[in-house]
Amino acid sequence: MFQAPSVFQRAPLPPATRESEPRHAQTLTATAPPPAPGTSAPVAAAPAPAAKKRDPYFDNVKYLAIVLVAVAHAWEPVMDGSRATRALYMIVYMFHMPAFILISGYFSRSFDMTAPKVKRLITSVAVPYLVFETAYSLFKRYADDSPDMAISLVDPFFLTWFLIALFIWRVTTPIWQAIRHPLPVALAIAMLASVSPDIGDDLDLQRVLQFLPFFVLGLLVKPEHFQLVRRREVRLLSLPLFAGALLFAYWAAPRMQLGWFYRANSAQEMGAPWWSGAVMTLAMFGCALVLTVGFLAWVPGRERWFTVLGAGTICGYLLHGFLIKGAEYAGLFDHYTWLSDPVGLVVVSLVAAVAVTLMCAPLVGRALKWATEPEMNWAFRKVSARR
Repeated sequence: MFQAPSVFQRAPLPPATRESEPRHAQTLTATAPPPAPGTSAPVAAAPAPAAKKRDPYFDNVKYLAIVLVAVAHAWEPVMDGSRATRALYMIVYMFHMPAFILISGYFSRSFDMTAPKVKRLITSVAVPYLVFETAYSLFKRYADDSPDMAISLVDPFFLTWFLIALFIWRVTTPIWQAIRHPLPVALAIAMLASVSPDIGDDLDLQRVLQFLPFFVLGLLVKPEHFQLVRRREVRLLSLPLFAGALLFAYWAAPRMQLGWFYRANSAQEMGAPWWSGAVMTLAMFGCALVLTVGFLAWVPGRERWFTVLGAGTICGYLLHGFLIKGAEYAGLFDHYTWLSDPVGLVVVSLVAAVAVTLMCAPLVGRALKWATEPEMNWAFRKVSARR
């Protein structure tokens, strides 16, 4: 069983058939003389397993999703004066993280608690969380002149919550694969979390629990479901869907709290009746799922110029926050008020998209591999491949 890749890594397809052999191997095969009379033919060596191909569709999904994440973060400081931008922000926030989390669950289906996979989980998720949680805390302390800013590994800062959430979700994967009705159970847990103000901020458990159904759904999704989503009929149906969602978001923009989209607080903490948490959990799950399907339907399935960048989305995700927060700490959005105008919003969006694209480049990934994918063989015992 091959090891489940991280959501930020390139997604493998099932092993491909051998399309061709090296030229010298073909020549030897074609020109080898028959065995001499009375002798037996040599036993051919078993062919080496073919390298796993990468599925460009999932790399495309990850790249486009990370661009939406960066653009939405860039809108936050400048959208207050624009109802249309707030509506767009609500649409993007409705599905961009659910899409990411669903894909995370999809590629966690083969996770178990064997030593190699636990090692991979630690080096590709836990270690980046420790490194970047510390880095973001120090960045705020010195760039924002906040000497009291503490380094708290149990209170994720800004975007690092996703790493600790992914760690918890993946560790619990065997549980969701063992129970009979995992999705209803996950939805029930999310609903209970939304009405439980005493959960607190440790490990951002509100988000971990309220986003849990999307991860569990990803565990249940099969490859044929993605083929179904990418049909032409689904793409056409998604157009009026997004148009209607945009109209509704424009109406709701001045009326609806953004906290419902962040899923970081209970209903009571947002000043809403306790029962509204359960209702909104189900409503937001349904809306996010529909918009996620619409988004996935339009992702190209073939290789594009940005496909290779899908392997570097962890760098884009973890680095773009420094750009956004750096601009905030420097007072850039307060000084240049024109950034809230339509032209300014376009500029902000383009800068964020270009910046996160560059951050996903393979060169950046190689330079940061020590923090995002360290080998750390010194920290783990050697185990046999069969374990």
